[in-house]
Amino acid sequence: MNAEDLKVLRDRLLDLLCEFAYREGDFVLSSGQKSSYYINCKPVTLHPEGALATGKLLLSMLAADVDAVAGLTLGADPIVTAVSVVSALGDRPIPALIVRKEAKGHGTMAYIEGPTLSEGANVVVLEDVVTTGKSAMQAVERLRGAGYQVDRILSLIDREQGGAQFYHSVGLDFEAVFTIKDLQKWMANRS
Repeated sequence: MNAEDLKVLRDRLLDLLCEFAYREGDFVLSSGQKSSYYINCKPVTLHPEGALATGKLLLSMLAADVDAVAGLTLGADPIVTAVSVVSALGDRPIPALIVRKEAKGHGTMAYIEGPTLSEGANVVVLEDVVTTGKSAMQAVERLRGAGYQVDRILSLIDREQGGAQFYHSVGLDFEAVFTIKDLQKWMANRS
């Protein structure tokens, strides 16, 4: 996909995120922090156009040696699925893994759902919104515990509240499609 097509997709995804995911008000985040805005990406990542844009953009950010994408349930579920489906359409099939917060209570008692990969497989963790970085780190730890190599996290949005610094401090590469400033600038220009 060329740079111009990616820019069009990125702009459309930003439109969808600002229209359906971004809200202002008084909120308490999963990190426990209070915030004057909240971002719920699921209305966008579960939207057909939003899922397609998400899948194409994040796929374009993956190195050729990536064996799988993974993420912590529930926010990452539609994201890893979108990337996996788009990858198969482009003749570069990349499996998706979903990491549970708690082990499955029956059957295999698994933390990780999806195909079993070979030891040392290169897995990139995907996230919808990064605040402190702790949520995606749970996925990294579970995947590493299963014998996979995890060195990179990609997110749709970085709230710029310490997550990027946390990832870098523990040796992880981190990149976001958007920062909170991108969304807030779009919202201000719309007003």
